[in-house]
Amino acid sequence: MPGRGRLVYPGFAQLSAFMAMNIERHAKAQRDLYRHLARGEWAKAQALTSFYDEYFSVLDLPAEFFLETVRDVFQEALLAEGRLTYRGRRIDLSKIKHTRLLTVEGERDDICSVGQTAAAHGLCTGLAPERKRHHLQPGVGHYGVFSGKRWEAEIYPVFRDLVRASG
Repeated sequence: MPGRGRLVYPGFAQLSAFMAMNIERHAKAQRDLYRHLARGEWAKAQALTSFYDEYFSVLDLPAEFFLETVRDVFQEALLAEGRLTYRGRRIDLSKIKHTRLLTVEGERDDICSVGQTAAAHGLCTGLAPERKRHHLQPGVGHYGVFSGKRWEAEIYPVFRDLVRASG
């Protein structure tokens, strides 16, 4: 059976780590959910249920992929230092010239600190300044950057407009 016995970083362990970082917020959300249900506030209860249905959908990651990423990107900073290779060839970000770069960060991100994603602008030296854009979203954390009301109303339009301008 393909994949049988393969080492993984289990989804439940990832989820446990995510939850532990903001345990009070998640506990409050569960209390709010029960309060909404008790009061018959079905739309509010459904909004929380929908959020957690998506939030809890974490897959197992192959262990070698997870460990390689942690080592190469975060511990040894190979990409940032221009030493990352793929299939034996060094990745040269200065060769990127004909695309657009949009970096998005959440002001309250507790996983990727502000500035970590924006650093890509300094690494992609072959891109003209008008091809680069950074968006710092006030009031959102890591998950909220690509999910929820702020994504739909404030972040996605930035992304959409950049794609339209590229066409």
